[in-house]
Amino acid sequence: MTQPQIDDEDKPLDPAVEKVRKKLVRFVGINLALLFLALMAVVGAVVYKSRTADPAPVVGGDIQSPEGTVEAEISLPAGARIVSQSLSGNRVAIDAELADGGRTIFIYDFAERRMIGRLAVKPQ
Repeated sequence: MTQPQIDDEDKPLDPAVEKVRKKLVRFVGINLALLFLALMAVVGAVVYKSRTADPAPVVGGDIQSPEGTVEAEISLPAGARIVSQSLSGNRVAIDAELADGGRTIFIYDFAERRMIGRLAVKPQ
């Protein structure tokens, strides 16, 4: 069997179709150029911001010690069990379960090296 020949590829396009194709190619080219310019503007803005931005200040300051490390002793009531802790700047919050079953949050300041708060947690 012989295969039929397709002559559609060899035939020139109709002048009206060729005109529409040229408009479409021009439209696509213009849109790609605009998208590229917009992308370059965004990349330029990000690079500019990253080079000129100041580092964010540390809230609460840094822990400063001549030895480079802080050593302290935090006294909790006898029989207390630490449930969780959270560090923020110079302060640590320790959630402890007491021997009597109650819970208390102790707040300790490293800079001052003292307990600055004790919050009893009671159900309503």
